[in-house]
Amino acid sequence: MGKVFAVAGKGGTGKTTVCALMVRHLLKTGQKPILAVDADPNSSLGESLGIDITTTIGDMREDFFQNKASVPSGMSKENYLDMQLQQAVLESSGFDMIVMGRQEGSGCYCFINNVTRKYTEELAGNYKNVVIDNEAGMEHLSRRTAHKVDSLWLVTDYALRGLRAVERIKILAKSLDLKVKEMGLIVNRAPETLDPAFVQEMEKIGLPLLGTIPPDPALSEFDLAQRSLLELPDDSPAILAMNSIIQKTEKAE
Repeated sequence: MGKVFAVAGKGGTGKTTVCALMVRHLLKTGQKPILAVDADPNSSLGESLGIDITTTIGDMREDFFQNKASVPSGMSKENYLDMQLQQAVLESSGFDMIVMGRQEGSGCYCFINNVTRKYTEELAGNYKNVVIDNEAGMEHLSRRTAHKVDSLWLVTDYALRGLRAVERIKILAKSLDLKVKEMGLIVNRAPETLDPAFVQEMEKIGLPLLGTIPPDPALSEFDLAQRSLLELPDDSPAILAMNSIIQKTEKAE
């Protein structure tokens, strides 16, 4: 498997935007192929990347659970489900994407979840880079959707509530004993100079600050126009900030 980047944070802090900017950077620098994984139930990464979401793994899992009798004669349930899951891979220029979708409903999903986990791990092995947009609870990471995480980026906006959510996620990651090589903080929609009180709260959490992303009007404009963030101009403040963050992390390796 190539490098695995995972992003988590409180809803509304901009973690999906960070994921989209990361995918853009990897594409621009030729670090392909890339697998983008939307593991957030809100499933908005596709919109940010200009992908029309037609199916999710959650939908296929639910359909399989309700229609087990449709498995062709002579084919095992595992092979049939694996074949179905392959249809959940959405292909684009330079990257593919899978959307995890909703969590399981009622009933026993142990077998289906094990096959799904095995499939996504094998799939990720075909890519140079994997970018995972997680919900705050990191449900899919806790279930070992990926064998390991090279970089776990915790995103907060310029608010103490976002920072406190980051602290809880950090504690959760340690309690789950995730295989994370490095963990760092990104402050989104940040002013040029951070308030001392905010800096003090950051220091209490004890995470290295990877960088800040300033407010960028282009992000709102692209959202309203339903345009992919992959089309952002190279001189966009958000793009320049993300390039700086990635270069900083690469130098630290």
